[in-house]
Amino acid sequence: MRRSARRRRTVSAYREDGRTVVLLPARMSEAEERRWVGLMLEKLARQEKRRRPTDEVLAERAGRLSAQFLGGRARPDSVRWVTNQNARWGSCTPAEGSIRLSHRLQGMPEYVVDYVLLHELAHLLVPGHGARFWELLEAYPRTERARGYLEGVAATARLPHAVDDEQDDGAGAGEEGTAPANDPA
Repeated sequence: MRRSARRRRTVSAYREDGRTVVLLPARMSEAEERRWVGLMLEKLARQEKRRRPTDEVLAERAGRLSAQFLGGRARPDSVRWVTNQNARWGSCTPAEGSIRLSHRLQGMPEYVVDYVLLHELAHLLVPGHGARFWELLEAYPRTERARGYLEGVAATARLPHAVDDEQDDGAGAGEEGTAPANDPA
């Protein structure tokens, strides 16, 4: 807890290096402090839960996106968040039917997460980045906006820009991934 003489009425809280910081007015009583700390902890927990959907929620989201934009044809066996993808936004292993999204997407706008998830779902149907692949993504109205957002994030974080592989012939059948910058996979 941090008290401030300049703070008169407002209370706020945030996470910092794995700790919770609650900012309080200096004149607040101990009873008010306990009440506000409890309220702020609950509020932070609710916010974090909304920002970090579970793997189950992500799998449900994949199902809805597949139904809406791919005619329900993309049916992954597993969809999950991972923490070991620092050079990609997502990846897909078509042979296993598995999709993994980087935890770095958590907290980004929903349309961006939906785009990366839809991108990986499309790889279940078309492994490469050829014309057939991009035709599948044309159905999603925010493709260009999401790609621009991810490119901006990559540039801000000074991540390496991926070579735009739109000319890929799609012949590969291995793992596909969503790389930062120009192309999410």
